[in-house]
Amino acid sequence: MIRRPEALPYRHVLTMPTTGAAVRVARETTEQVLTEWGVDRRHPCVDPVLLILAELVTNSVRHAAAVSPQVTVVYAGGPDTFAFAVHDRHPFQPALLAAFTDGGRGGEGGGGRGDGAGAASGGGLPTVVQLTLQLGGTAVVRADPDGRGKSVWITLPL
Repeated sequence: MIRRPEALPYRHVLTMPTTGAAVRVARETTEQVLTEWGVDRRHPCVDPVLLILAELVTNSVRHAAAVSPQVTVVYAGGPDTFAFAVHDRHPFQPALLAAFTDGGRGGEGGGGRGDGAGAASGGGLPTVVQLTLQLGGTAVVRADPDGRGKSVWITLPL
């Protein structure tokens, strides 16, 4: 059973500049966090988690850097659940279901507001949603209280 991230006992927060290097740092930190929390590198969720995380951080770097000098990854975990969020201060909130059902064409491209790489390139939000659902997880966008930023939360069973 997947538990809400707020109810999970383990936490780690990573904040870094919204630059290209953030993707590598986030991936490396994710591997370290999973290892510290007892998730073996060969666990079937690890590679998809790293891909999902890289896509979300890449989107922040590509589309939010002008208004969000930092990107934050929040990790939460427990014995049967791993969750993480990628947060930036860009106000655009992608429609995750639309990204999946229409291949990313649901008004999320262009203008620096979109999901990054589209379905044709094998990346972006359609990939994030598809992998999350295949793993039995959930993906939600949560707006900041002031409406000037958002977090994309991914919660997966282990």
